[in-house]
Amino acid sequence: MKIVVFGVTGNIGRRVAAEAIQRGHEVVGVVRDPAKSQPVGGVSLVAGDATDAAGVARAVRGADAVISAVSPRPGTTGSAPKLANAARGLIAGLKEAGVKRLIVVGGAGSLEVAPGVALMDTPGFPAAYLGEAMEGRDSLNVYRTEADGLDWTFVSPAAEIGPGERTGTYRTTIDQFLTDERGHSRISYEDYAAALLDELENPQHVGRRFGVAY
Repeated sequence: MKIVVFGVTGNIGRRVAAEAIQRGHEVVGVVRDPAKSQPVGGVSLVAGDATDAAGVARAVRGADAVISAVSPRPGTTGSAPKLANAARGLIAGLKEAGVKRLIVVGGAGSLEVAPGVALMDTPGFPAAYLGEAMEGRDSLNVYRTEADGLDWTFVSPAAEIGPGERTGTYRTTIDQFLTDERGHSRISYEDYAAALLDELENPQHVGRRFGVAY
């Protein structure tokens, strides 16, 4: 497949690209300024902005699938998109380009610890991550209400995600927050990327969110 990845230079985007290339896919990475971006092995970089529907359409035309690993944190340009705006730009751009398959890197904050109770709404949720969690939930709501006609999937990681091993082993959930037998919720970047590519190659969650954790 030809896969276009937005946010390819980030921690997750790099792992997703590496996993896709290892599986034999062609990867094109979309960044705001290729000249200022660190190279990503085996990936062709093109300029683009997920919030700009026309630019999205140009970047993804001819692709088999699009992966958005856009982060709400400032990058090399010192600015960051609102994830809801990126969602709308991607939805409109993919529709214009005639590309249906979209997988989105999401967050853990909107997963439910009890029916109707999101992790981000619990008293112990870290204040430092609340803004990002709100953006993630806002973007998920955009996909749920505005992405008709696209085969979209929103992938929430565990609460703790970082560098680690690629084991290829993980559990999945739909909207429930997953923890292990010791109460920890974690996943490596590498296994998160594997889960995302598994979903791309063998779709199980089209039109909805799912989560991954150990």
